[in-house]
Amino acid sequence: MLLRRSQRPVVDAIEALVGLQAQLPMNPYIGLWSRLEEFDPEMLSNLLAERAVVRVALMRSTIHLVSARDCLELRPLVQVASERGYRAAFGKGASGLDVDAVVRAGRAILTEQPLPAAALGKRLQVQWPQYAPDVLAILVRTHVPLVQVPPRGLWGKSGASAHVPADVWLGAPLAKHPSLDEMILRYVAAFGPATVQDAQTWSGLTKLGEAFDRLAPRLITFRDEKGRTLYDLPDAPRPPADVDAPPRFLPDFDNLLLSHADRNHVVADEHRAVFMANNFVIGTVLIDGWVGATWKVARSATSATLAVDLLRKCGKTTLDAVTAEGERLLKMVAPGSADHDIRVA
Repeated sequence: MLLRRSQRPVVDAIEALVGLQAQLPMNPYIGLWSRLEEFDPEMLSNLLAERAVVRVALMRSTIHLVSARDCLELRPLVQVASERGYRAAFGKGASGLDVDAVVRAGRAILTEQPLPAAALGKRLQVQWPQYAPDVLAILVRTHVPLVQVPPRGLWGKSGASAHVPADVWLGAPLAKHPSLDEMILRYVAAFGPATVQDAQTWSGLTKLGEAFDRLAPRLITFRDEKGRTLYDLPDAPRPPADVDAPPRFLPDFDNLLLSHADRNHVVADEHRAVFMANNFVIGTVLIDGWVGATWKVARSATSATLAVDLLRKCGKTTLDAVTAEGERLLKMVAPGSADHDIRVA
């Protein structure tokens, strides 16, 4: 949906991408604006309020915006990765802890009242005073699928990351028999051609080679320059190298930049440090399909300025196209500002 904006409904687009990275609340709005025609941020905001989409920790235990049905289907599939990550980060601090008891207590507290993680940890520490609040709160987050409830994530509003069990918020149980194979097919549809390692990097899961072997009759394979096997759907679009790729503004942590082990298909090695400084993936501009610039919007009471920092030289035609796309972005993210300015460096 980056070569040509799509007309598909918002929820369909979110599911086609198998969710959008949503560490920062406004990221999905920009990601969808770059991919959908006539996208109105209020559409997504209303879907969040109506519980048709949710913010939940999924792939790699990072916050994703997904449809309600994908939350119930995908969350059980990444449970093993969530537990592995918790052990790596908090295993020593949680030594001797009665996991089941803490999980039961945490679930009961959050079912009664949405709370931020810090507040949940303090409540639990009353019963387990010898353990740090974050050890207790993240243990609950690891074992109880939790959604971040509005106003967090609503357009033009803000709020703390208050959590509620997903099945309570959605009024439906998590899938008892979710399909790993279906999840992999959806990943390939969104991000193929891709290697097994790419899928593992995206999902946080390991040992996916067996699943790809099972799916081999339903996939087509290629070899890249390094001899690695790439998998794709037989009828997936594979545009030629000379296709016209218009400029696109991607939000911080966009899926396109984080869903492969080898990111050289979209960003040159010499530019990776620019947008991944301190593990923070800043907003980028795709120029001819490659990361060619970074961007940031600064606001005041009456104005909004879009600063674009080019990573390579561009001709006037390209700069004009970037500027025109930037003007459209400012109209979306800062509609109430009287003055809009674009600065390209």
